[in-house]
Amino acid sequence: LQAYERRFPTCPLIPMFVASDTVSEYKSEDEAIHVIERRCKLDIDAPRLLKKIAGVDYVYFIQKNSLNRRERTLHIEAYNETFSNRVIINEHCSYTVHPDNEDWTCFEQSASLDIKSFFGFESTVEKIAMKQYTSNIKKGKEIIEYYLKQLEEEGITFVPRWTPPVACKSESSTSHPRRPVSPAINIPESATKEGLNNKEILNSSSSPSEPTAGTPDDKLDADYIKRYLGDLTPMQESCLIRLRQWLQETHKGKIPKDEHILRFLRARDFNIDKAREILCQSLTWRKQHQVDYILDTWNPPQVLQDYYAGGWHHHDKDGRPLYVLRLGQMDTKGLVRALGEEALLRYVLSINEEGLRRCEENTKVFGRPISSWTCLVDLEGLNMRHLWRPGVKALLRIIEVVEANYPETLGRLLILRAPRVFPVLWTLVSPFIDDNTRKKFLIYAGNDYQGPGGLLDYIDKEIIPDFLGGECMCEVPEGGLVPKSLYRTAEELENEDIKLWTETIYQSASVFKGAPHEVLIQIVDASSVITWDFDVCKGDIVFNIFHSKRAPQPPKKDSLGAHSITSPGGNNVQLIDKVWQLGRDYSMVESPLICKEGESVQGSHVTRWPGFYILQWKFHSMPACATTNLPRVDDVLASLQVSSHKCKVMYYTEVIGSEDFRGSMTSLESSHSGFSQLSAATTSSSQSHSSSMISR
Repeated sequence: LQAYERRFPTCPLIPMFVASDTVSEYKSEDEAIHVIERRCKLDIDAPRLLKKIAGVDYVYFIQKNSLNRRERTLHIEAYNETFSNRVIINEHCSYTVHPDNEDWTCFEQSASLDIKSFFGFESTVEKIAMKQYTSNIKKGKEIIEYYLKQLEEEGITFVPRWTPPVACKSESSTSHPRRPVSPAINIPESATKEGLNNKEILNSSSSPSEPTAGTPDDKLDADYIKRYLGDLTPMQESCLIRLRQWLQETHKGKIPKDEHILRFLRARDFNIDKAREILCQSLTWRKQHQVDYILDTWNPPQVLQDYYAGGWHHHDKDGRPLYVLRLGQMDTKGLVRALGEEALLRYVLSINEEGLRRCEENTKVFGRPISSWTCLVDLEGLNMRHLWRPGVKALLRIIEVVEANYPETLGRLLILRAPRVFPVLWTLVSPFIDDNTRKKFLIYAGNDYQGPGGLLDYIDKEIIPDFLGGECMCEVPEGGLVPKSLYRTAEELENEDIKLWTETIYQSASVFKGAPHEVLIQIVDASSVITWDFDVCKGDIVFNIFHSKRAPQPPKKDSLGAHSITSPGGNNVQLIDKVWQLGRDYSMVESPLICKEGESVQGSHVTRWPGFYILQWKFHSMPACATTNLPRVDDVLASLQVSSHKCKVMYYTEVIGSEDFRGSMTSLESSHSGFSQLSAATTSSSQSHSSSMISR
């Protein structure tokens, strides 16, 4: 143990082990038992794409070390905290004394891996996990011997065996007194049979100086249960009492109400240990981010109030608060670019906090427990633009946070007017949603919601929103496109301490007449996939992809001295030498794609050969009149304005291995959509048809 403890809080011999924090620690009075639980931060060696899609840079594991000096055993348990609803990893190690020779140490190690779903990357995750586990086994002995040698060099070659103390130390004599933890309350079956009141059981084991906060005085009386909690079996009621009692004795700070504790118990099928774990994590998260005060202290930016197409709208037939989200009319990309991911997440948290408040109000109004709300999502207008990767990544992170901290708050989800692109979005999102939550989804295509089993089964006719054919005026904002003038650069967002995911991957470039902007990508393995995502912020451009067997000269930044123009908003790099000839020195691998101002373009290309690929954004000149060689008047006037010769693009490119590309959303065909109409049909170009065919 002396050697093993030196691995913490971090170990230079394990590069992936970044840091660790002590979560809890227990020592018995006679010091025979020492249990310490740590939260370990790991940098897993995983493909960059997988980390981006998953939305994490690090993963966290909980490690529990139990030392029993009396029996001379050390048991180490570890399990994953990150993605625990999709991947279950358990590892157990034990150090024991050999039964025939007490100077020998026996070591046993076992582990299990259960991958439920992981965004279509199940096989990849399995390979990564097996690789990491095999590596750990090989290095385990090397690491422990390294620290044993370190102890020997410090003169520590013997640790005295534990012996029972003559008199146990009093806790009050220690420098850090520990608050006693009462054991879990077990309600005997005889107590139920004899009619013993659960309230009496609770009071008999808790101090009267610790009143129960946030609930009526008649807590757990039959009337209270019926009025505020709903039908509970004796077992479920017992679990609630025991978990609340544990919170009162151990948790510092505000104790949640019974309704909220019940949500976590229901989310884990009333398994107290599992419910306690996720509830404690959530309470810590709420305290760190001051979520309890978000409705009182945070005002949503005006952009959200104007363009976030969602809001509360009366209630459903069961009395649940009804939230309406017109996702198809919402410019998710514009919101992320204008606000950043953090502001969107905070806004969704405020919506959930408002939902909890409305549930309490409706419980009082209807006289029965209402602990969840109904969400109505209208997908009219959903198109390929909504599958913008950073936007989907932001959505997945929001789902992750909401699933972890607001379990069992969604009573029903009604998805209306689902278009043909919806299955793609559902494939991306569904693995991140809890199985119990998915069972509450009802999906209607076209106008099916107007027929039998549709909206009228769940919502009164009088409150069906007008945009769905009802008579009730809905005050939910209509959304629409966020003006590009509201977009902010990464530097602006960074100055406001807002974490924007795109701040490290998007670059700005200026394109001039006669001076295209070019990006070099070296491909080693054939069948790699080059992906791109760019916005044409100003002017019209032509997008090209070229291949060359030899590397171009080092890139030179164009000084543009002839135009006397500087470009503070973006750089300009030219790679193709003027002496190069198309067809001899380099070749075109995709047909040129003309992109108009305001368009967003996403696509991919599966490479056929290794070598050097050049992505080029070139100024698009207006064509002359078809019936004459003379230029048009408009062209002449435009040529007199230097600014008309300048275009601006914001772009992001990435190279993905073909095995990682399979199942990724970038396997969709290259597409571009205009900003003029959010719900307009998105056209797919044929330039990158090979990518989607091969990736399938």
